Amino acid sequence: MNAHKKVWSVLASLLIFSVVLSGCAQPAVAPQEPVEPQVIKETVVQTIIETVEVAAPVEEPKPTGTLRVAVSTQPNTLDLPIVAEMQSRNTAHGMYDSLVYINDDGEVEPALAESWEISDDGLEYIFKLREDVTFHNGEPFNADSVVFSWNRYKNPELPWSERWSMADSVEKIDDYTVKVTTVEPKPLLLRTLAISWAMVPPKYFEEVGDVKFGTNPVGTGPFQFVEWVEGDRVVLKANPNYWKKGFPKLDTLIYRPIPESATRVAAIQTGEVDIVGRLSAEEAQSLLGVAGVQVISYPVPRVFYIAFNNVSTGIGQPTEDKRVRLAMNHAVDVQSIIDALFDGRFKRSTGFVSTGEMGYGVVEPIPYDPEKAKELLAEAGYPDGFEMDFACPAGAYTNFEEVCEAVQGYLEAVGIKTNLEIMESAYYWDLEAEQKLPPLFGDSWSEQNGEAYNRMAGALLGKGYSSWVDDTIIDYLGKIASTVDMAQRKVLYEELQQYMQDNPPFIFLYEPVAFEAIRDNVQDYKPRPAENYFLFYTWVAE
Repeated sequence: MNAHKKVWSVLASLLIFSVVLSGCAQPAVAPQEPVEPQVIKETVVQTIIETVEVAAPVEEPKPTGTLRVAVSTQPNTLDLPIVAEMQSRNTAHGMYDSLVYINDDGEVEPALAESWEISDDGLEYIFKLREDVTFHNGEPFNADSVVFSWNRYKNPELPWSERWSMADSVEKIDDYTVKVTTVEPKPLLLRTLAISWAMVPPKYFEEVGDVKFGTNPVGTGPFQFVEWVEGDRVVLKANPNYWKKGFPKLDTLIYRPIPESATRVAAIQTGEVDIVGRLSAEEAQSLLGVAGVQVISYPVPRVFYIAFNNVSTGIGQPTEDKRVRLAMNHAVDVQSIIDALFDGRFKRSTGFVSTGEMGYGVVEPIPYDPEKAKELLAEAGYPDGFEMDFACPAGAYTNFEEVCEAVQGYLEAVGIKTNLEIMESAYYWDLEAEQKLPPLFGDSWSEQNGEAYNRMAGALLGKGYSSWVDDTIIDYLGKIASTVDMAQRKVLYEELQQYMQDNPPFIFLYEPVAFEAIRDNVQDYKPRPAENYFLFYTWVAE
């Protein structure tokens, strides 16, 4: 059965899904009533002191319980600043802190920096660091740690280096003060710090080197590394010396890489794991009514796409002609894929800006029009089509292998033959970071900032996981990065989206809705829109 027919076969077999959002369980243990202090009462006749037995101060509660989280991919590294993908990031995230963090309301708050000041021209940030923080190995956190981390990860040969090189310099003022300087105003600097600037210990890093640090990481975070059994589990324990008293709530956190979605479903049903994500609508429906399991759903600011690669293997390929890239967008019936594989619940992408992000709504999705696709191919000199290699990751995203097979079928229908290879995901991310994937490859990108800048910069500046380079796009991104005025930023995003519709760097696919399932003993779990696990407040009821 070819991929086009397969989509419609799947469409015929899917059930109608009508999940009502089920909230997380409330804490099973009520908070303790405050202890009344000694009371002094006065009367008209005399002063009487009533002796009241006062309870001893309550000890700080210790972390308890074990939380087991199923993730869809095996991490490529636990060196957080260079992890490949969100599920790998989730696995490593709890071991690290940045100078600031983003709370559940999307606000930037102090973390390793107690406070900061920004110069009037927006070019200089002075951070006052906490003085009571140590890394998991006992090494002190201080200004030297910040300078070392910045020097390490701004290396242009490393993935995500552009998120560190937003700063032109990072200088030690004294042991607990650092100055971060930019060449021009960077309106997203604090939010980028919160997401990407994980602090690492200089002495330990220099002792063990890059590779061992990636398998035996040390940070300042609420959880510390215990073991990584490749293909089976990553085990973390509560940091007993965490700088924020009373946290974390959990004693043990175990991440289980389970690429097969059906296996993740079985694991939550049997109680083998406590949280599973990236479920299909059909799988989520199958869990409704299962004892001890809750199903939750939420929109995700993530864009799925098929990349055109002009930074390496795609050089000299037909896809360097924008007419070919437009043709390939017209060739794929994205809505039918959504209807067949996601019960119609996902949303067609209009580009690389997702719903709710700044500048969204200025363009419509490129319409499905196979005849127009054939005309454009003929104009570009390919009336009989062409052949090209194509790759997608296995098990990383819900039904993504089937999506790639469907895309393959639609392209073949207009004369473009693709040699599709489904690769193990960790290997896939390594190839993507090294820019060794074929001329066509599938992927997705989430973002946590409320803007699309980091998503666009990561995929379109030619470094790391980038697939496409275009001088006009780079110029727009440079302007967005340095423009503080929100109205002007919005206009730049709108103009860039129109340009990317006329000169598409991708086959634009869809924005997803996330389906997850949790065991009902999981308390205070609040998934964030980018599918990132922030398990700082989460605990497990016995």
